[in-house]
Amino acid sequence: MSTERPYHHGDLRQALLDTAVEMIAEHGPAQLSLRDLARRAGVSHAAPRHHFKDKAGLFTALAAQGYRLLAEALADDLTLIELGARYVGFAVAHPCHFDVMHQPDRCHPDDPDLLAAKAQAWDALRAGLPAALDDAGADRAALAAWSIAHGFATLRLTGNLPAAARDRDPAEAFREIAGLLDVAPD
Repeated sequence: MSTERPYHHGDLRQALLDTAVEMIAEHGPAQLSLRDLARRAGVSHAAPRHHFKDKAGLFTALAAQGYRLLAEALADDLTLIELGARYVGFAVAHPCHFDVMHQPDRCHPDDPDLLAAKAQAWDALRAGLPAALDDAGADRAALAAWSIAHGFATLRLTGNLPAAARDRDPAEAFREIAGLLDVAPD
C-alpha cells in the first residue's frame, strides 16, 4: 500500500527551504528537525539529507539565500540611510532568514555558497559609501552603518522598540532615527 504525497515538487530543494521557513516562523529554528521537515513537505525522510546533508546544511542554505535576498534589496544606488532602511525592511519581510543568518553556530561557516552570498551583501552595503573613502575607512563606515541598521531591525523584530517607533512603518522609523545621526555639530 503506497502513501500519497500532497504534491509533486518541481524544485524539491526550494520547496524544502520554503517549508523550513514556514516551520521556523511557527516554532523557531531550534524546533526544526529534518524528519519533521520531510513530513511537512510530503517527501521521504531521506529527501532533506539528500539536499542538505544535515540540519546545519539546511540552515547554511537558508542563510545563503537570505544574504542573496538582502543583496538584492540593497542593489540600487542608495544613500547610507536608505541602505539601512532597506536592511530593516528586509529583516521585517524575512524574519526567519534574518534569524538564521545571524546565528552562525547553526551553519557551516566555511561553506563557499554562504561565504559568496555574505560577500555579495557586504559589497552591496559598501556600494552606498562615499567614493572618497579608502578601503579601511569604507570598511569602518560600512560596519557602523550595518551595526545601526541591524540593531534597529533586531529591536523591531524582538518587540523592544518604544510604542511610538513600533507602531510605525519600520523603514520610515529607521530613516527618522538614522537622520538624527546626520546632524552637523555647531
